[in-house]
Amino acid sequence: MGFSLPASMGVAFGRKDLPVFCITGDGGIQMNIQEMATIAQNKLPIKIFVINNGFLGMVRQWQEFFWKKRYSHTRITSPDYVKLAEAYGIRGMKVTSPSEVENAIKTALNYNEGPILVEYVVAPEENVYPMIPAGQTVNEIMDSPEPLEQSHATHKTMIHAKG
Repeated sequence: MGFSLPASMGVAFGRKDLPVFCITGDGGIQMNIQEMATIAQNKLPIKIFVINNGFLGMVRQWQEFFWKKRYSHTRITSPDYVKLAEAYGIRGMKVTSPSEVENAIKTALNYNEGPILVEYVVAPEENVYPMIPAGQTVNEIMDSPEPLEQSHATHKTMIHAKG
């Protein structure tokens, strides 16, 4: 669901003049979380934003839209990301309500002493847009659940032509 830690590191090493953000889900970060050691060791000023919904979010979202919420093997457990970041010597923050989001982003943007990780705890069925359904093109991107409510939507009604 986002930019991976290895890709973020490459940009941070190659373009020290640019701010680097890694926006990922709780499932995505666990695929290469060991890279936090390299980030910490090199004090790369990467802003890591983890969207934690307790699921393999993209797979769960597809199961919601295209398989009538028949969820299969998508719920996951996660470590405490703030404690994990701190174990690596990385500053960590946790956001649990919408009222905290803006301040957390500002704090991360202004933090220049190395990497920072911000965990955003969101509702389990929070969705991410835009998304491209399997077998579709960028011209058939879904940018919202409209025009129908998700409970009444089908694969064909959810695709919005953009071309």
